[in-house]
Formats: sequence, C-alpha cells, structure tokens
Amino acid sequence: MAALKLRRRHRLRRKEIIKLSEDIEAVLGCKTFSETDNVETADAGDHDLILFNGVPFGIFLEGEPFLLIRGILKFLPDIKWVEVDMGAVKFLANGADVMSPGIVDADPSVAPGDGVWIRDERNKKPLAVGIAQLTGSEMVQAKSGKAIKTEHFIGDKIWKIGEE
Repeated sequence: MAALKLRRRHRLRRKEIIKLSEDIEAVLGCKTFSETDNVETADAGDHDLILFNGVPFGIFLEGEPFLLIRGILKFLPDIKWVEVDMGAVKFLANGADVMSPGIVDADPSVAPGDGVWIRDERNKKPLAVGIAQLTGSEMVQAKSGKAIKTEHFIGDKIWKIGEE
C-alpha cells in the first residue's frame, strides 16, 4: 500500500478554526478545537482532511466536516453513532461497508447522507467512519443490504499518516 501524500496544506486562521469547530459541534455535539490550536486542512487524494498538530483528526464527508477515529477518541462525541455486533468487527477492520444485519443499535437522529461513526457493541470504541445510507431506525430494523459506506477505518492510509 503506497503512503498517502498530503498536498495543499493550509493553516487555518482563528475565525476559520472557530467556524470549523462550531460546524463539527453542530453535527457531533462535542467541543473540538480552540482558536489557538494548530489546525490545518490538506488534500489527501480522495479526501480533504483536517489536521490537528499535523495529525489527521477530521475529514470532509459530503462537504461537511466530521471527525476521524483519532478525533472521536479525543473529543468523545455522543451522537451520530452506529453500533455493530462483534462478528462485524473483522470485516470493518478490512474496510468493508457496514451491512444492516450486523447493526445492533444506532442513534435515532441519523439520516441518509449523514456522517456516522461505527463502534463495537462490547467496548463502545470507534472502528470506522462512514456515510449513512439509511436512517438510524431503518438500519436497526433492516435484515439485508448496505447501511453505511465506509470512508475511514483503523489501519487505512489515513490512519497510517498519524502513525508516522
């Protein structure tokens, strides 16, 4: 797997950081960056990323800012989550999309097209980030089909940027 290169890095100004933080808080309900933090945006090929102290912490999904797994672990949002059974974990670790039969619970506020973070039912830790294809209640009730298109997972190219 070739390393992902960050291009067109842009350090955000105070007003831009405040706006970005407010946008993420509106989506995920958690405070993120302060106006004095070192926050940048960068192009990583298929994705536009948000860097915090040089490490990817956020991503733009469908043009809207959302947190990556590292960001979720740091800022601890309590909405826009989907919970999967332990049998789905091995598939998510390889970047698979989330199928409805593996979902055991979901935030009822999730709508199609929303960014969501996926956690396992036992540890409640984030495993992946993706885009919802169904509402939260539809995901739980559906017996077949794709529920979430995975955009980022532990061990992918974006994750590896933060390990360097």
